[in-house]
Amino acid sequence: MSKMSTRLRRHALSGATMGTRWSALLHAPPATDMSALETALARAVDRVDRQMSTWKPDSDLMRLNAASPGAWVSLPTELMKVLAKGLEIGRISAGAFDIGLGGLVNAWGFGAGCSTPDKEAIQAALRQRLPPTHTVLELDVPGGRARKHAQFDLDLSGIAKGFAVDEMMRTVTAFCISDALVGLDGELKASGTKPDGTPWLVAVEKPDYGLRSPLGVIELRDAAVATSGDYRHWIEIGGTRLCHTMDRLRSGPIDNGIASVSVVASSCMDADAWATALMVLGPAEGTALAEKHGLDALLVERSAGKLDQFRIGPVFQAASTESVWVTQQERASAAQHVGEIVKSAPHRD
Repeated sequence: MSKMSTRLRRHALSGATMGTRWSALLHAPPATDMSALETALARAVDRVDRQMSTWKPDSDLMRLNAASPGAWVSLPTELMKVLAKGLEIGRISAGAFDIGLGGLVNAWGFGAGCSTPDKEAIQAALRQRLPPTHTVLELDVPGGRARKHAQFDLDLSGIAKGFAVDEMMRTVTAFCISDALVGLDGELKASGTKPDGTPWLVAVEKPDYGLRSPLGVIELRDAAVATSGDYRHWIEIGGTRLCHTMDRLRSGPIDNGIASVSVVASSCMDADAWATALMVLGPAEGTALAEKHGLDALLVERSAGKLDQFRIGPVFQAASTESVWVTQQERASAAQHVGEIVKSAPHRD
């Protein structure tokens, strides 16, 4: 019996959170309580925001930031999970992904309440290089607590939204819905398929400073995608654009020619963090690390006025078979299916 015969109904839900919007596109049985599901989804993303936001002074993350080095701080399970994953990918990427760069984010004018670079803070950061956070943050997972062994500020903007998307999908699944596409800003996760059995289609955005347009379309089934880029959140100093992604080794924004990175993984939290790590590493080192760890990734580099693509893994390498990475004509045709193609835009990190 085909899915079409189960008479699933299409629903599109959305709401505001984290300075952006969450969304869910799903096909559910007629008896599903959509009002209860919408409330549950809003609570799921708001719970992540309350725990992990640097924009909320009373968040659990900010409690940890305010603690003195050596002091244990009790933390909720969700935050502990995100911290553990952040430290894990930090170790694997040799510090390219680092959740302890909140001070740099603020110094360069990208943090909460910041709009312009702070020259004194930048100079101080250049004089005192931060150690990799995975070497100075200790987690007691069984005890649900953490402590810092140096003074630094945590910022989870490169991983928390991905986790929130995973929480959204967990919520959808709890309502016995197996076919859905959920998203928050540029992070997306798909479960199952559309009613006709075809995969969900997701447009990956072209890294253009002034125009939103798709670079290509990928198929998602029981997988997540996250994109980090230099083209939505940036400042201009002396005629040079500096993006919001921080490089601990430079004590400032990345400067490696990379325009965007998209990563497909089973977990959106993983995809989110890896997209940032590869963004920091740049085309050569990022490609090498992605290949080493078997990632599905697309790295886009700005080079001599054009965009060069580096495709790693079967999802993006399928371009050569013309089965996933589509032509300009196919993109235009696919874009007509509003709501079934969701643009993957860079997150605010």
